[in-house]
Amino acid sequence: MDDSNAPATKGDVQQLRTEMNHQYNDLVERISDSETKLLQAFYTYAESNQKRVAAIEMESAGLKSRLSTIEERLTGVEKRLNMAPQQ
Repeated sequence: MDDSNAPATKGDVQQLRTEMNHQYNDLVERISDSETKLLQAFYTYAESNQKRVAAIEMESAGLKSRLSTIEERLTGVEKRLNMAPQQ
């Protein structure tokens, strides 16, 4: 017997609302879990990038220091070459 055209009772409507609420709550929880996972992934990526940038900056500072030392030594050599001994 096909009762799809039968009128819905208050119990039927209440049961439907309850089922819809459960489905809605499940969907909200899944979305929240997905959001949390995405945020964790972004934060992990950001942290690794920060470490990489810090390492590059440290390496750059070392190179700048070495270059400064070479420039000082070169200036010393140039001074000696340009100042002939007094006779």
